[in-house]
Amino acid sequence: MPAKPEEVLKNLKAGKYAPVYFLQGEEPYFIDQIVNFIEKNAIPEHEKGFNQVMMYGKDASMSTVITNAKRFPMMAERQLVIVKEAQTISDLGKEAGDSLLLSYLQNPLPSTILVFSHKYKTLDGRKPLAKELDKKAILVKSDKVPEYKLAPWVNDYFKTKGFTIDVKAAQILAESIGNNLEVLTNEVDKMLINFSEPVEINSQHIQQFIGINKEYNNFELTKALSYRDVIKANKIISYFAQNTKNNPLIPIIALLYLHFTRILLVHGNKDKPDSALASMLKVNPYFVKEYTLAAKNYALGKVIDNMAYLKEADLRSKGVDSAGLDDAQILKELVFKLTH
Repeated sequence: MPAKPEEVLKNLKAGKYAPVYFLQGEEPYFIDQIVNFIEKNAIPEHEKGFNQVMMYGKDASMSTVITNAKRFPMMAERQLVIVKEAQTISDLGKEAGDSLLLSYLQNPLPSTILVFSHKYKTLDGRKPLAKELDKKAILVKSDKVPEYKLAPWVNDYFKTKGFTIDVKAAQILAESIGNNLEVLTNEVDKMLINFSEPVEINSQHIQQFIGINKEYNNFELTKALSYRDVIKANKIISYFAQNTKNNPLIPIIALLYLHFTRILLVHGNKDKPDSALASMLKVNPYFVKEYTLAAKNYALGKVIDNMAYLKEADLRSKGVDSAGLDDAQILKELVFKLTH
């Protein structure tokens, strides 16, 4: 079974290195974390000139990679070979290239740390190479953080920095930036530079340092829709319309679809206690009352109609039967249909 990125990082920080790492998956953030740590810490700085090899997949064949991996370190304990953009190695996934790596895995050089950074793709798990990597190397599968887990992930990230963040502010960040972790962490890191000591981050801080308006954001839009507050919802989408680049339509539609899916679940589980609903909806218990109120504000039939309106808007956002409407107009029409 592939190792979890956090487990690999924990072992690396404890000084435990393996001969071969194959880092793959849709989420580049965790892959970069591991590669950057190994690059910075695996060998001393003064040894890197002779004992660190940086390669790029598009410029290398598997034969070149393995030849470098089999080289002995020069006057040092070990050498480091990193293959970035490994998904572009020309013969990876082909019989000749895979055979070379399979052969190396049977007897890897103990003095070499060989790292493959294979982003945005995964190897075919049914093929021998993937199975052998799982047995003989550190194979990592870096998955995207699901939307429903993003706010807790944000909370944990702040803890690693020595800060805390309140529930609402974490949700605002998650819903406004989304699960591009590189963008999300960059924004957070830039914000935290402004504090000389740890504090609890709130929505005011988010607005001041990141620029996400504490009143006009995705979190407040879903809340306005839950309360069926038409005036507030229209103010928010008018604000979005002024800057569609920072408020793209497709992620908003996806968020609203998830929101009404949760309201639909509440309708089917009204007899469940709040704790069970929180688990089912995959939200912080803090937000359960909002969803139970939303279920009262939207009858079951209306929720089902709204799901259809959201699918229609999604198609329009992709140019299907858009009737010449731009993104701002599609969103305005959608919110009208959702609330009336």
